[in-house]
Amino acid sequence: MKHKNQFGAAFRTVRLARGLTQEDFAQQSGRTYISELERGVKQPTLQKIDELSTALAVHPLTPVVLAYLSQYDAASVDELLGLVRSELREIVA
Repeated sequence: MKHKNQFGAAFRTVRLARGLTQEDFAQQSGRTYISELERGVKQPTLQKIDELSTALAVHPLTPVVLAYLSQYDAASVDELLGLVRSELREIVA
């Protein structure tokens, strides 16, 4: 498993897929923060992930899953979500 956090790159991918610019996040964080986030200079808190995901109109897990997809060498999103589903069942059983 790789240890490099890819949240910023995942956020950028979702942002672009939604047709949003960094400036569109002025109310949540400002363009400078978004730029630093996307470059990996800043790491968001869970509260910030929630706020940014609301602005992206996606569930907070969407950019998080995207960030970890390649790190787990998962063949697909379904495979990674299956792993998470299994772990959650063990934890909350």
